[in-house]
Amino acid sequence: MQDNHGRNINYLRLSITDRCNLRCRYCMPADGVVQKSCGEILRYEQFLQIVEAAVKLGIRKVRVTGGEPLVRKGVIDFLSRLSNIPGIKEVALTTNGLLLTEKAQALMDAGVKRLNVSIDSLQPETYAQITRGGSLEQVLAGLDAAEAAGLKLKLNMVVMNGINDQEVVPFAALSLDKPWSVRFIEYMPTIREKQWQNQLVSGADILCELQRHYSLKSISSGRYCGPAKPYRIAGAKGTVGIITPMSEHFCGSCNRIRVTSTGQAKSCLLAGGSLDLKPYLQQSAAELLKALQQVVGDKPAQHRYRLELEKDVPFSMSSIGG
Repeated sequence: MQDNHGRNINYLRLSITDRCNLRCRYCMPADGVVQKSCGEILRYEQFLQIVEAAVKLGIRKVRVTGGEPLVRKGVIDFLSRLSNIPGIKEVALTTNGLLLTEKAQALMDAGVKRLNVSIDSLQPETYAQITRGGSLEQVLAGLDAAEAAGLKLKLNMVVMNGINDQEVVPFAALSLDKPWSVRFIEYMPTIREKQWQNQLVSGADILCELQRHYSLKSISSGRYCGPAKPYRIAGAKGTVGIITPMSEHFCGSCNRIRVTSTGQAKSCLLAGGSLDLKPYLQQSAAELLKALQQVVGDKPAQHRYRLELEKDVPFSMSSIGG
């Protein structure tokens, strides 16, 4: 289905929980967030109901997110059922990687083909600082397990000035010998840390740093791919990519909508509005379809996040699904 600006919407991001086993500094405040009650979170059957309706609108890729989706009980069975919905061409999952050692093969068997793994440092102490206690060793073991299971991997690094920006080149080097996609993401001030501007490293600066060390070739992205501008280092097996939500929006090519764990449908991560799908889940399939059509129809031409930072309400990425 095309939105009112001619963009083909074929990608749904589905957050199945607001809970997480980490407390990453750019995702939520140090004291955490108020978690939703079990009664507020959609049941798996309701998520499947939404996806079945979305397929009729042309959704072909679903990415399951959180919070940390692997902490929710029954997730493997849900992913298997999701993968078997007629019309779905790809099921992917975003994770922090802590539980991959025990779940990687089950994910592959359930029909998941791609993983996005959030990993913001290759230094144990820095990683623990950013995640407020996470184990880098555990994540690296999870990457090995995922690769052994045959899962395709993307590594997501949020680049923060003075914290991990010196690791851009070592991260890019991971793509040399591995068929991985390493993606660098500009810091977004969703939780409004004090002096957040000091942490922002622009995509242009990231690209310049990479070009100082490597010969890069711009390459095309896939049909269902996200907003990264992809490159390949000369001779590398994998790729690198840069995502610029702050310095250079990519709204003109946005192909997605998203549904939160509580059933709020959003046409844009950085726009304030949403539509509560819960009432429509109790009505006919036709009414749910109309609701999703409304979400697509309301998708803005572009977000105005930087212009509206002062009046926007801070939010935790774990509550929406990054």
